[in-house]
Amino acid sequence: MTIPAGLPATVTIRDVGPRDGLQPEEPVPVAARVRLVEALIAAGLTHIEIAAFVSPKAVPAMAGAGEVFAAVGPREGLVRAALVPNARGAQLALEAGADELTVTISASEVYNERNVKMSTQESEGSIAEIARLADAAGVEVDAVISCAFGSPYEGEIAPVAIAALAGRLVDAGATSITYADTTGMATPRRVHEVLGAVSAGGVVGERPGLHLHDTRGTALVNAYAALQHGIDRFDTSVGGLGGSPFAHGAGGNLATEALVAMLDDLGVRTGIAIEPLIEAATIIEELVGRPVPSGVAHHGPRSRAYRS
Repeated sequence: MTIPAGLPATVTIRDVGPRDGLQPEEPVPVAARVRLVEALIAAGLTHIEIAAFVSPKAVPAMAGAGEVFAAVGPREGLVRAALVPNARGAQLALEAGADELTVTISASEVYNERNVKMSTQESEGSIAEIARLADAAGVEVDAVISCAFGSPYEGEIAPVAIAALAGRLVDAGATSITYADTTGMATPRRVHEVLGAVSAGGVVGERPGLHLHDTRGTALVNAYAALQHGIDRFDTSVGGLGGSPFAHGAGGNLATEALVAMLDDLGVRTGIAIEPLIEAATIIEELVGRPVPSGVAHHGPRSRAYRS
């Protein structure tokens, strides 16, 4: 199969379902969360955001993060990421053996205040402190810029401002940057504008990534627009679950199986097997007690349609 011109030959997917997907839900037992992670590994995922080291009072669903990490354990070829909000969370994650730390900061001042109770500038300082701890431990830090494609509070945010923030985060010690469409405001036009500004601004750091939400049904087309820019790293959530409780419209993430099915059809390699991945979506559906929003989870990939 010939891959369409300009698209990457391979794509890395970080599944955030065990963290972002379960975070807004009623708490799920540690053993069940481990079962979900194991199912994702069995499907071929090599990069998984396993848990968040946050206050269990603030986010009850993430209690027991250290236990989840201990149960999964370090494995060759597997990157176990942990979301951390501050230096204390980073210390706990590093003690638990996290292979990567993810930190969030918003390009929207209002959202940043609501999400982490800090100004964007204060978050930059916090990320610098986290990066110092991670560097001493030999662990990479991915800084996720929320509302990178628009804010539900301020509306449009200048792409050059996104690029400038990314540059400051790299200077602060972040080893990679992920641009997040927190409330599903992205369009292909906006994706091209932001990624163009990042490229023109000379933002360095390992492989920029995208974290897309499907609030308005545009996540896949936005992913394709990013592929045209050479983006080969994406955050997705098995089953399409997830979202922030601090921003209206922060609905489900781009479903992992939806992106994998599209990439399979394009001939772009992910190393992920679609049928075991759909089985993992069935597991998360069981854990939350309701159907997941992913169409591919319910109907299978296009290739299954003509075999049935």
